[in-house]
Formats: sequence, C-alpha cells, structure tokens
Amino acid sequence: MTGAADLSASEFDEVFLRRSFVVARRAATNGNHPFGAVLVDQHRNVLIEAENGYMPAHDGTAHAERLIATQACRTLSPDTLRQATLYSSAEPCAMCAGAIYWAGIGRLVYALSEHRLRAVTGNHPENPTLDLPCREVFRSGQRPTEVIGPMLEDEAEAVHEGAWQT
Repeated sequence: MTGAADLSASEFDEVFLRRSFVVARRAATNGNHPFGAVLVDQHRNVLIEAENGYMPAHDGTAHAERLIATQACRTLSPDTLRQATLYSSAEPCAMCAGAIYWAGIGRLVYALSEHRLRAVTGNHPENPTLDLPCREVFRSGQRPTEVIGPMLEDEAEAVHEGAWQT
C-alpha cells in the first residue's frame, strides 16, 4: 500500500486541488458560487480553507482566494506565507492574484483556467470575468510567485455543472 510519504509533489498538488473542489461544492451547497481554496504550509498541513462568500451580501470581492489572503495576513507570519501554497479550484482573477501577491503567498496551484471558466460561466452577471491571467499579475510584481496550473480542469469544470444558468 502506498502512503502519503510516497506521493510526488505533483500528486500532493492533486490531493489538495481535489480538496479545493470539496470546498467549492460546499460553497454551492451554502448558496454561493462554486469556488473554493485551501492554504497549505510547507509541511503539507492545511492552514486555512475558504469557500466563495458572495452571499448573502452580494459581495463581489468575497472570492475564496481573497478571503484566504486576508485571513492569512492577519494570522500567519510572513515566513509561513512565503513557503505556503494556495490551492484554488479555479485560476485566481486579477483581484485575487493581487491579494495573493500582497499577502506574500509564495506558491499557487490552480485547477480551472480563467479562459475555460469564462466558457463555462458565459456572460453571467455575477461573474463578469476579467481576461487577465494571474501569471501576468504576478509577473508585474517585485517578488516571485510560483504558479502551477491549470490542472485537473475536467474535474474542476464538473464542480460548476448547473451553477451558471440564468
């Protein structure tokens, strides 16, 4: 039997991405958009989970990644954040990429690309997608942010089934 110690870095990334899908499904169950994120430290301990928080206030800034970045800044050391990985069920938008950058989170792994998400959501009024890849946001900064993704896009897209019909 293969244990966690036998997993490769890529396999660990898949484990935590799938956990972000569970959080995204929980968001949908709670009446929110199906997005989720998980922050993991360098020792693969989950530090923070956040689901999309759009409802009940219709807060368009309450994306899962932004909520994690805010909580992380308030509760974790800069060194912990620099060595942490944020796993996101979808590519962070420009706002969330900025929040990740300003929080000092060192690594991002995401599932569904912004391009593919836009194809899924269409022109839904609650998801006016910005066509600005997170890598471009990070590239404009003064410190590096490692980015891995997209990964597991078919699984990530399945989380959105039925969510964006108007």
